Amino acid sequence: MRLDKFLAESDIGRRKKVRTYIKEGMVKVNGDVITEPAIEINESSDVVEYLGKAVAYTGKVYYMFNKPRGYITARKDAINKTVFDFFDNVNMNGVFHVGRLDKDTEGLLLLTNDGDFEHQLMYPQKHVEKTYFFWALGSLDEQDREQLGQGIYMGKDEMITKPAKLEVQKSGMYKEFKHEMPIDNLCNIDSNHYNQSVVAGYITISEGRKHQVKRMLKAVGCYVVYLKRASIGGLFLDESLKKGQHRFLTEVEIQKVLGK
Repeated sequence: MRLDKFLAESDIGRRKKVRTYIKEGMVKVNGDVITEPAIEINESSDVVEYLGKAVAYTGKVYYMFNKPRGYITARKDAINKTVFDFFDNVNMNGVFHVGRLDKDTEGLLLLTNDGDFEHQLMYPQKHVEKTYFFWALGSLDEQDREQLGQGIYMGKDEMITKPAKLEVQKSGMYKEFKHEMPIDNLCNIDSNHYNQSVVAGYITISEGRKHQVKRMLKAVGCYVVYLKRASIGGLFLDESLKKGQHRFLTEVEIQKVLGK
């Protein structure tokens, strides 16, 4: 195994970071300072030290996390709580989030220390599909659906989006669905008659632009008030996980999300 891979999978840091550590002479193998990240080691018999302390090989880890609203997808934030606050009793050194979800978006978030896994899911040319469930103020007619299905312009100087798949599940007035919508307060609703059109459904995209789902739906006249990621690739959120809970991915799930 390569030395940099060993360190990355032993909670020392991401692959790019540990390469710097190695080049700066912070790492020893069997008592000798090694400055070449690509050197091959035996993870079972070689003694690896980082800053004078022996490194125990932990291997790759893959977490499924049900992200609640109100948390930042980051390791730390000066103002807001982050998704890592839910892993207080877990050694998360070297573990990072795969992609991100907006602060007010819920649902499936993956975390790992495997850089290759992240690359397979996040690299734009891989076109990994991500599906979201949404509630939005507004309506979606056939023309809107066709636009989203063909690709749409979200803003000035931006390329047209890749085609999205849309499945409308519910459509009508807010007064019909207010008890189904998982939102506590909507200041944009007509408080007198609740005659605000609303629509719910699933949208699947294969890109990862900033606020993409919200902006795509806004481009056809819909204002997203609730968003939850339901799946990445062939992997669906385990609905038995309560918000804020996590578990390890199974080997079958890991292969499924990689499309194998």
